[in-house]
Formats: sequence, C-alpha cells, structure tokens
Amino acid sequence: MDGLHIVANLYRCGGDARYLTDAAELRRFCHDSINRAGLTILGDLFHEFDGGGVTGTVVLAESHLAVHTWPELQSVTLDVYVCNYTQDNSAKARQVVADLMELYRPEEHVQHDVPRDKRLMYEALNGDYGFFLRSSKLIESSKTRFQDLEIHETPQFGKLFRLDGCFMTSEREEFVYHETLIHPALTAHPSPKRALVIGGGDGGAAEEALKHPSIEQLVMVELDGKVVEIAKEHFGAIHRGVFDNPKLKLLIEDGLKYLAETKEKFDYIALDLPDPIGPATALYEETFFRDCKRALAAGGVLTLHMGSPWSRPDRVKMLYGRLAKMYKIARPYTMFIPLYGCLWSMCACSDSTDVAAVNSGEIDIRIGNRGLSHLQYYNGAAHQALFALPNFVRELTVDAVPKPRLVATKKRAAGGAK
Repeated sequence: MDGLHIVANLYRCGGDARYLTDAAELRRFCHDSINRAGLTILGDLFHEFDGGGVTGTVVLAESHLAVHTWPELQSVTLDVYVCNYTQDNSAKARQVVADLMELYRPEEHVQHDVPRDKRLMYEALNGDYGFFLRSSKLIESSKTRFQDLEIHETPQFGKLFRLDGCFMTSEREEFVYHETLIHPALTAHPSPKRALVIGGGDGGAAEEALKHPSIEQLVMVELDGKVVEIAKEHFGAIHRGVFDNPKLKLLIEDGLKYLAETKEKFDYIALDLPDPIGPATALYEETFFRDCKRALAAGGVLTLHMGSPWSRPDRVKMLYGRLAKMYKIARPYTMFIPLYGCLWSMCACSDSTDVAAVNSGEIDIRIGNRGLSHLQYYNGAAHQALFALPNFVRELTVDAVPKPRLVATKKRAAGGAK
C-alpha cells in the first residue's frame, strides 16, 4: 500500500533524560507531537521497565508510531509508518520524527526513509554496498527446478529479468554486456566458424555472435528451459528472433556435463553465466575451465565475465589467477554495466590468439567487412579502451600473477657427464 516508513537509531542522546525512563512523560510528548502534526490517534500502549527503558506504541488511523529507549546506552529507536492511500501523510510523519529528534538530541543518528508507494528492487553487490531500481510492474514471478525468476517493467531499463534476486539483463542496456562479451574475441579471430555459448538463455549473446557471417553453427547450452521460454515471450528486443535462426542449435541441458563429454571443437566459447554462487560455482572451477580449453580449436578464444573489481575484488583476483595459469594468453578487460551498478570485468583467454593485440583500425575494418550492423557499444576505439586497465585492476589481475623466473644454469664442460 502507498506510504512512507521512517526508521531511525539515535545514539548518545543529550536531551532531557526523563524521556528515556518515564513512560507517562514520553506518552504525553508523543501524543502532543502527533496531534500537532495532524495525525489521528486510535490507541496506545507504553510500558516502563523496572530499572530499564520504555517501549511505547501509538496506533494511528494512518498506521503507527513505535519508540524504544535504552537509558543505559543513551540510545533510542524510532519506527513511524503512515499510509498515503487517501492523502499524502509523509510531511506529517517527518514532523513527528523531527520532534523526537529535537527531544532526544542525539550526537549521532541513522535514519532511513523508505517509500512504499512503488516496488523497489534491491541488490547487494557485497555486504556493505548495493543499489536499487524501481519496478513499475511485476509481470511474472515463478520458481523453476533451479532458480527463482522475475520479470519487471521498469522506468529506467524497460523490461528487466532477475534470477534469484539478482539483475540479469534488460531491454535498454543489454547491448553493453552482450557486445563486450562477444565481439572483442570474435572480431579478433580471423574467421570464426563454430561457436558455443554456455548459459545465455535470454538469447542476447547468441544474437550478437551470429552477426558474424562466417559463423556456420552456434551451439547454445542452457540449463533452465524456462529461461528460454521467458526470453521468447518477453525479451524479443534482446534476442531479436535468434531462436529461429537455422545456425543456432539449442540444447537444454547441463553445460558442465556437455563440456565434459563433448568431442566437438569450437573457434569461440562464451560463458554467459550467473555469478559463481551456489550451483554455478562449479562452472568457474579449474576442471571446467580445462574442459573449455580442450574444446577450443586451434586459435580459439574463450570469454567470460569475472565480476566487479570494485565490489568483489577477491573474486576477480581468484578467477583471473585460475585462467592465467591455464591459458598462455589471458587478457582482462573492463566496462561499466548500467544494470549491475558498477565497473565490471571480463577476460579473453587463448593459447595463441591475443585479442588485445588487434589495433583499433583493424577492428573497424573487420566490423565493416563483416557487416556488423546495429552495434551500440563496440567499435575499434572501444575495443582498445576495454583493455586499457585501471591500475587497481592491473594489481588484481596481470600484476598479481607470479611471473616465471629464469634460472641460470651452468654450462657443462665439454665431454662432461650429464
């Protein structure tokens, strides 16, 4: 229901100490403040603990006020909620909170004003950092064998897709992720013919890869068939009909098992996966990366995302270390993903193709020759910029991997024993 919820913690309160211990006085003050603000009291309960503080609640026609005091800590918690169904009571709620702040005069306080007029979707990027988006409509919510799915209509990003509470892709900014995942490696490859996408059930990665005319077949292995169904129904703006492309071979099965068993070779492999949490963790282990390498043809390239070097630096360092140990060439690169709310990192891995070594002019020539149209992010200059790493990202990746040491050996004397 429409409304405003204000919660606050007050520390080291310097106001009149009796309002920390006297239930009758605190009740009188709360009533006076609520009446002045123009809210409607229906009832209340205030309790004074022996040798302790006060807990009090006032029931309002508009909702409630709750106060809890800890005199031994000189601290107070406040909880005020007002419904805005028939009229906007937000200013009245803020006035009551301001009155209590003036009463207690805390040296420090934490206050959160939570609007409950719209659906807010939050995502924690780590334990201390996150962001929110506003949903104007929940289109669908369901649970599959593997994960919880949500589709929202949003003012900022259009239709948006979430898995297990994490933002995956959206209509308006998907090109940033999909173009940077796919095109640097495929454009650097002189003539890619066979490609593999693990995950990517929204179809965005496959659609970008099949823009390259030399691709003869793209195999997409998606664990959860429901993701593909949702993409077909709701996210045509992302996949642009790729599921009807005769070059696409769609397999609904476990990508881990597929790569462990396949004998096929691919010029390009893209891992379009959720973060390495829960069941997806196995898709970031060395065993799986080794299976990817085995499935690459000569000159083949693997790309994948490693997460945010800002919010998850340890994860980026760990994953890059595994990749650099396995591939002769592992090139990290970065971009800002709007839907993910922070700087993001990916990596292009190969034993012979150095994706970062192709200059911007050559990239633009290949884009033109291949007729790669409707690119909203990627071009020759962007290609070069992707691999220009900030120093703190270098420290997590290329500078963090131990360099092999050359050990001098003594020359054997002519005719000496081995």
